[in-house]
Amino acid sequence: MINITRIDAEQTLDIRQQVLWPDHDQAFCRVAEDATGQHYGGWLDGKLIMVASLFVENKHIRLRKFACLTEHQGKGFGSHMLLHLIALQQSTMLELFWFDARCSAISFYQGLGFSVTSEVFDKHGVDYVKMSKPLP
Repeated sequence: MINITRIDAEQTLDIRQQVLWPDHDQAFCRVAEDATGQHYGGWLDGKLIMVASLFVENKHIRLRKFACLTEHQGKGFGSHMLLHLIALQQSTMLELFWFDARCSAISFYQGLGFSVTSEVFDKHGVDYVKMSKPLP
């Protein structure tokens, strides 16, 4: 299985760009709040293969820029990482874990207990919905 560690925002950029926005440069893949986020990397055999960033907003935590290299998708690494990130919130006072999900990934997130909470909306030509799950 993968090893999940904290990383810095700069380490997320290559995978964000390759997976999420390959037609854009890395600057496009930055998030204005990157300096205040919690960034995580999933490592397989010493190689960074996936990234995720978390941002606390009031009593909610938002997942942004969750990406796994294409050749490692469909092997359970994404589920493992997302469940790990949710488990990290168990001892906090946060109430909700949420994110904007690409419509192509809705069934993946529903399989992990997330619910669609919005209508479809467009971001840079890609259809998204908001999804969330209460934290225990």
